[in-house]
Order: sequence, then structure tokens, then C-alpha cells
Amino acid sequence: MSSPPHPPRGAPPVRAAAGPDPRRRRGIIRGFFDWQMSLSRRFDLLLPARYRRDGNTDFMASLLPERLRAGAKVYDVGGGKTPAITHGQKRALNLHVVGVDIDASELARAPEGSYDAIVVADISSHQGAGDGDLVICQGVLEHVRDTAGAFRGLASLLSPAGVALIFVPNRNAPFSILNILLPEGIKRRLLFWIFPGKKVGSGFPAYYHRCTPRGFRALAAGADLQIVERRLFHRSRYFSFFFPLYLAWRIYLLVAERILGEEAAETFSMVVERRQPAQLPLVEVATASEKKADVYRV
Repeated sequence: MSSPPHPPRGAPPVRAAAGPDPRRRRGIIRGFFDWQMSLSRRFDLLLPARYRRDGNTDFMASLLPERLRAGAKVYDVGGGKTPAITHGQKRALNLHVVGVDIDASELARAPEGSYDAIVVADISSHQGAGDGDLVICQGVLEHVRDTAGAFRGLASLLSPAGVALIFVPNRNAPFSILNILLPEGIKRRLLFWIFPGKKVGSGFPAYYHRCTPRGFRALAAGADLQIVERRLFHRSRYFSFFFPLYLAWRIYLLVAERILGEEAAETFSMVVERRQPAQLPLVEVATASEKKADVYRV
């Protein structure tokens, strides 16, 4: 039997066929996720507008700007490296911004000039000076074990005429329940794999202790605070990577809202102020249009 022919002199060596290119495989998976998210967004266009409102976006684009006042002293609690107040807002309104965070390294990573002063403290045990015109606490309290202490800490930062703006995910939301049940390492890998943009400002351990509209009403009352506005939101992106799952979540949400009412919200925000001793208890009221938008004022 003759031996196989040798390759021509100078020809490149023959290599074994390689497996699928990992980058190409990741690109295919990423493309699938993007397609499914696009389907989820298109489906949302069929729903009433209040189901399409995102709580974080509303907080930054509507609630916060409405409450900013020129010359105010602002405490940004838990903002860390991603402060809520932009340089433009700070400069235009001559705001004095104080960053409060449990982690000094987070505060140090904030853009230069974001904070006029910093306080490294755990808000659940911090005693403030009572001189804040505005206190911002966005997406922080779900990461705090002692939420009752945190409400007292927020109250201690407020001046008698000051207000605090709070935004938080609802403990009852399906994504919050999964976040509680899944091991920390697994849920971080899944979150950052499906939503790479979440690597900035996400991934901290979450406890959701009493993080419900009903629970926060009780916590506010316990800290001598009263709620002057509350906004409910029924939108999140966590299941949008797979449209059948997203559709099932949307159906669940519509049913849960009829049964649980406000407790079925995915996220919610509140505006609170210090309770005035001579003030009578307030009752929540809203116009018909505000009820449709899940905005309640007192």
C-alpha cells in the first residue's frame, strides 16, 4: 500500500477542524436575546400607558427634577459612584450635595465635583444634622437589612421643611422573589450575562426587608414621617430576554393587580416629609387621571 502523499513544499500545515468560534456563539445568543427583548417591547405597546412607565426613569426624569430647588442642601444616600444629581443640575441650581454611603470606595469613584462633602456611614444607624432640604434614596433600601433604622436615618437628615424621595423595588415582584431565592453567585452571573449594562451600579446583595407599599407606610409612620406622594410602577425588564416568559409574567401581573392592588406593583416611589405635630392625619386622594397613572398625592 502506498503512503499518503506529502503536502507540497512550502504549503501551510494542515490543522484539525476547530470547534465553533466562541465569539460567534456569544453573538448568536446575544442576537437571540435582543430579538426577544424587541418582541417584549412591541407587546408592551398594546398595553395601557401606565404599564409601560419605568420607575427608575420616572424618578430621574420627573420626580427628582420636580423637587429640586435653587440653593438646596441635598443628601444623596447610597448614590456612591453614580450620584443622582448631574453636574448640570448642581451648577444651574447652585446645589450643595452631600454623598452618604456605607462604602468610602464607592464615594471615591464618583465623578469629580459630584459631592461637596461626603459622609461614610450606614444609613440604618446614622444620626443626621436635620438640615437637608432634599434627601434622595434611589434603589438603596432593598439592600439594607434594618429598614426601620434606615427610615429613622433618613428622617434625621431632613430639615423641618425638607422632603425625602425614595425609590425601591417591591419585595412581592417576581424578580425580587427570584433574587432572594437564588444563590448570590448564580444570580450575578445570570444578570450580567443577559443584561451586560447592569454591571454598573448593580449586583449588590438585596434583602427587600419590608420593601412593599404597605410596609413602607408603616416604616414611615414609625419614623414620624408622612407620605405626601406615592407612585406605583408595573414594568421591569428582567423577563424580557425570553418573550414567552415575559408574556406569562405580564398575564400574572394583570391578575395579581386585581387581587393584591398596590402590593402587586413591580417598583414604587414615595415622597415623605417630617410629620408636623399640629397636623391632622392625612387621607390619600387623587384625581381620576392620577389614579389611572398610579400617582397618589395627599
